[in-house]
Amino acid sequence: MSFNLADYLPIVLMFIVAGGFAVVSVGLSQFVGQRKRTRTKLMPYECGKDPVGSARERFSVKFYLIAMIFILFDIEVIFLVPWAVVYRRLSAPEYGLANLVFFEMILFIALLAVGLVYVIKKGAFDWSENARREAEAEARLLDARERAGKRKAA
Repeated sequence: MSFNLADYLPIVLMFIVAGGFAVVSVGLSQFVGQRKRTRTKLMPYECGKDPVGSARERFSVKFYLIAMIFILFDIEVIFLVPWAVVYRRLSAPEYGLANLVFFEMILFIALLAVGLVYVIKKGAFDWSENARREAEAEARLLDARERAGKRKAA
């Protein structure tokens, strides 16, 4: 079996045409496009909102906590998909694992529910005014400690 370039020529040409189109489009926009440097165009873009404050501002730990909880539960829920795909095969009579596999998944979902209840009881999803004041006080305390550490080092 030998390598024949003619067999792969349409694919190679397709990539050359696509790459050429991309390069020509970007090049044309650079040479023909307008260049008006305004204050608005030079501002950082933050989801359609005007940037407020410094980029060095501290965020409340709650933001990171919510992100970690989301990732944790998202990854755990992803495990349900392969289980659902394989469940029918494992519950077939030749394997005889229908009850075991089903109750293992019920246990898995119950553990997720316990984790969710724990997170709710700890107040991770509490975004009331009182929780915001506590987070702001925590941020001020951290800033004061940081400034004190810098003064001490100097």
